[in-house]
Amino acid sequence: MGENSFKELLLKRSYKFSLEVIKISSDLKKGQWFSLGDQLLRSATSIGANIAEAQGSSSRREFKTFLHHAFKSSWEARYWLGLIRDSKLISSKRVDPLLKECQELSKILSSILISLKGKKILNS
Repeated sequence: MGENSFKELLLKRSYKFSLEVIKISSDLKKGQWFSLGDQLLRSATSIGANIAEAQGSSSRREFKTFLHHAFKSSWEARYWLGLIRDSKLISSKRVDPLLKECQELSKILSSILISLKGKKILNS
C-alpha cells in the first residue's frame, strides 16, 4: 500500500469512527448523560480533525504535533467509551466495536509517531 493510500485509509477510518461516535453521543444527549456525550464527541472527532490538519501541515514538526494531538485524543476517547460501556449507559454490543476501532487508531498513530521519532534520531 502506497503512502497516499495509507493516508486516505487513515482519514477514512477516523472519519467513519467520528460518524459512529456522533450516533452514540446523540443517544446520550437524549438522556441525563449529555455531558458524557459531549466529552466523547469532542475527543473522538478531534482524532480525525487532527489527522486531517496534519495532512496540511507546513513542516515535519507541525505534522508530528497534529498527529500527537490525535494520539492523545484517541486515548481520551477510549476512556469515555470504556466509561460509557462499563456504566451500561449504552450496550457493550454498540460500544465495543467503537472501542476496538479507537484502540486500533491509537496503535496506528503510535506506530507513525515512533517511526517519525526514529527518523529524527537517525537524522540528528
